[in-house]
Amino acid sequence: MVIKAVINRTLNPRPSTLDRSGFIQAYGGVYEDSSWVAEAAWEAGVSAAHDEVDALHLALQAEVDAASDARQLALLNAHPDLAGRAAVRGELTAASTEEQASAGLDQCTPDEFERFVELNTRYRARFPFPFIMAVRGATRGDILDAFAVRIENSAEDEFATALAQVSRIARLRLDAMAES
Repeated sequence: MVIKAVINRTLNPRPSTLDRSGFIQAYGGVYEDSSWVAEAAWEAGVSAAHDEVDALHLALQAEVDAASDARQLALLNAHPDLAGRAAVRGELTAASTEEQASAGLDQCTPDEFERFVELNTRYRARFPFPFIMAVRGATRGDILDAFAVRIENSAEDEFATALAQVSRIARLRLDAMAES
């Protein structure tokens, strides 16, 4: 039996030490171009308990979970296509640029790039939001494989999967903030 030690790390800056503006500036980008999540979490109340990654992630995620379907859809649509035109034009947020580069999406071969464009187009024709995957630690092949599987999901299942991936991305971003 393998036992993993889970260390709940403290965020930097500590959310409880920030005023509203500072909190939104520090944590408003955790959810891609959706500072409303941090704003809502602030309004719900931030305490010293939220200085830990787990607690802040749960508080932010609670706001996403409580949001309307329309607001959740807008959250999904705030995400860029993977290896898409915005990446080529250098229009991604710094976090998205780093995440996509960590998976080698900035080094696609012409054939891989063409496959991403094709899958992004097919996916967008099937769903009203981009394909979203927490790509940190994944390879281009892993991402293309997931794309091919998930494009066959029902709209309801894929909406839930995309929201779960957004939550995972947010958690990874918070983890990175705790490491800095």
